[in-house]
Amino acid sequence: MPENPHHNSGSRSDHPVPVAMDDDAARHVLLSASADAAIDDLWGQQPNKIPDPFVWPHADALASSERELDAPVVDVGAAMRDAGDGEGMRRAAELVAAACASHGLFQVTGHGLDPALARAALDGAAGFFRLPLATKQRARRAPGNLTGFAAAHVDRFTSNLPWKETLSFAHRDHHRHVVVDYFTSVLGTDFKPLGDFFSDGCSIMRCNYYPACPEPERTLGTGPHCDPSALTLLLQDGDVDGLQVLAAGEWRPVRPRPGALVVNIGDTFMALSNGRYRSCLHRAVVHRERERRSLAFFLCPREDRVVRPPPRLLTAAGEHHEDIEEEDEQQQPRRYPDFTWAELAHFTQRHYRADARTLDAFACWLGAGAPTCAAATSSAACDESQADEAQGTF
Repeated sequence: MPENPHHNSGSRSDHPVPVAMDDDAARHVLLSASADAAIDDLWGQQPNKIPDPFVWPHADALASSERELDAPVVDVGAAMRDAGDGEGMRRAAELVAAACASHGLFQVTGHGLDPALARAALDGAAGFFRLPLATKQRARRAPGNLTGFAAAHVDRFTSNLPWKETLSFAHRDHHRHVVVDYFTSVLGTDFKPLGDFFSDGCSIMRCNYYPACPEPERTLGTGPHCDPSALTLLLQDGDVDGLQVLAAGEWRPVRPRPGALVVNIGDTFMALSNGRYRSCLHRAVVHRERERRSLAFFLCPREDRVVRPPPRLLTAAGEHHEDIEEEDEQQQPRRYPDFTWAELAHFTQRHYRADARTLDAFACWLGAGAPTCAAATSSAACDESQADEAQGTF
């Protein structure tokens, strides 16, 4: 695999502290002390210049396009009232499928979320991030964990740091099936089996805070990456933009729309669709004088659930022909091996910094017997042609 400018750059997983990787308690103590010192050093530096660890390579800090991303806005309320068999539902399905096959993002309205509740949630998150750093650190994320407070991810990386703070926590709620049922409905019968796939999973809620930055042109709030989860629902701050998606070779903004939620495809759903629908490659930029907030919901399956495409998606062109015997149907080649959500989460938290190639690198890592990250992402484990194909996907 060719060198990626932001893949594992400065990752603490590549240079672990001198304790056994399975000795989580000792590792947590040492890394926490290191992270505390790093946060104090970074946040305490001069106000008119960003510290060097926040400076991103020019290749990852390309200028933003003024052309807004062509992402459909779907009224889910109207589509659901259409009982699934009317013109509204068919049109919504066409728009969503086209977006998912192209860049992996669309927006929804008519979802029933109370605007006052949305504003209160954003304001509540802002209140947390205004607390003293020492207070927020009491909720810091343990190494390898998906939940807790993180400041610029200094507990995981030493360079290309994101200009942000996050607070993440696990989310279990029976209302989750509403999101899945709608999404699988508009994508068609091939995806119906996925309706139960997430029924007992544990998803993740995350509050994002991007402070005002003295040199926004030299850093990023979030680097280019695809979400490892299946789907992401994002509530953007209605006053400040920052989300950008790579489309047609340029970074295009996804500007906040009143009352809209952003929905984007993640790597897990890309694997479930056998590559038919693409993970959304996105990033977040920051501003010189304005802070930005957002709330994200990452839909995840149960940790031990095996991720594999439904059988109907593996027939020729993803179509099921009732008049052809099952054994005679032409099978599509599998793009990704079977895996569990726990394996992918472990890979991205301990071995690999999420980027445009995460899913392909993960498949190579599994094929190599899940060795250390250096071995899994070397040219010996992943040939260059496969890596080039992954780059071309986005």
